[in-house]
Amino acid sequence: MLTALESMAIEIPEVSGHPNREPFHGVLTLVDTPSDKPPAGARGHRVLLTRASAEAALPSLLGMALDYALSLDRHDSRRKVGVITRAEIVGRKLELGGYLFAKDFPEIVEEIARAKRPGNGALGMSFEVADACVADLRASVWTLTQVTFTGAAILRRDKAAYRNTWIALGSW
Repeated sequence: MLTALESMAIEIPEVSGHPNREPFHGVLTLVDTPSDKPPAGARGHRVLLTRASAEAALPSLLGMALDYALSLDRHDSRRKVGVITRAEIVGRKLELGGYLFAKDFPEIVEEIARAKRPGNGALGMSFEVADACVADLRASVWTLTQVTFTGAAILRRDKAAYRNTWIALGSW
């Protein structure tokens, strides 16, 4: 079975022991798969991000921020705790990686560290988009045919639209 792979990254110079760069990686969302529940902003509709729209939007993810709310139950685009430097689609997973600002936000680094194993922890991720095009606004599941990623958020997996998302410390 062949698995398609689309990948993009920006190169950030390595600085050994940098106190404010903690690598992270994880699964942001699934493509060609309906969300488990409606995300905020979808007016009660579940969503499906097409592979084609995700591939086209990958460049818009690079350099965008990773945020979180103290309650871990929503997005907070004003609490930027990291930067996304890599994104790729592996099978149906949109995986990403980057750096958390560990010195500035030690509490989120500790929270992620407690999750232990990728995919089994309590934390997940959620994407943030603008300029989304929906194939049919009357459909029960909105198919997103075009998006521009504006960032991502860390939140509890039970609050994420896609429950199979996760985040872990360390590089890919």
